Amino acid sequence: MPRILFWTFALLKLFIASGQDFFQSQRAGDYAPSPHSVKYVVSLQTPKGQHFCAGSLVHKFWVLTAAHCNTEVDQMMIVAGDNILGKYEGTEQYSKPHSITPHPLYNKSTSNADIMLIKLRAPIKLNRYVSLAPLPKQNTGMLPGQLCQMSGWGSTIQGGSSSPLTLRSVTLPIISTAKCNSSKSINGSITSNMICAGISTGGKKACKWGSGELLVCDGRLYGLASWGNVCEDAGFPGVYTAVSRFRRWIDRAVYRSLTRCYKYRYPLSSKSALSDG
Repeated sequence: MPRILFWTFALLKLFIASGQDFFQSQRAGDYAPSPHSVKYVVSLQTPKGQHFCAGSLVHKFWVLTAAHCNTEVDQMMIVAGDNILGKYEGTEQYSKPHSITPHPLYNKSTSNADIMLIKLRAPIKLNRYVSLAPLPKQNTGMLPGQLCQMSGWGSTIQGGSSSPLTLRSVTLPIISTAKCNSSKSINGSITSNMICAGISTGGKKACKWGSGELLVCDGRLYGLASWGNVCEDAGFPGVYTAVSRFRRWIDRAVYRSLTRCYKYRYPLSSKSALSDG
């Protein structure tokens, strides 16, 4: 009888623990997309291989990320084609930064214009595992309630201290700037260069998502994770840099650099990577 009670208790504990994990996963609302389906996401890593920010490949020589991810050039490695951090899959490509260019209007105190371009020393090869992020046209916006997908390697469990190994995604609706800026929410801190997204009742967005994570709407990169609550409580959504506000700046930076380096522009196939398509 004692042995039966022991195993009954052990199974009960296992069931409860599994139920809690399932509840947390469901509460976070995140999921693992098909491997390498988010082909333009890149990992910004330290020289020791520690992931600290996400970014987006917008040209084979250029990565777009949040300005607050800025660090010394020799302290950063860009990894494209990665799906499971810390595990060699044979699809990864590595490149060190040549230069780092935060937006000139970036304000560390307010997080306004929290966007940055990284020029790579060596180009990333486009293949079945790596592609370029489609960008929105200048100043285009999303309607409140429209669903977008955020992807990255941030922790999905509230209070978690480490990032998950596998790329994760979560579906979030856009929240209007007026609602986000209300006294019941972020109370006036949202500028025209920011987007709010999240569930108004809280508990949906995965917790501790990292900086620079991608917010993709209608197949285009509309946002970069900038700031907000670690976990989205009711009324306090995540805040993202509005990429469409900086489309012209991105184009000028990339193609001005290319024309300085070469006497001719890249072929149309390369140029179209940053076209409005």
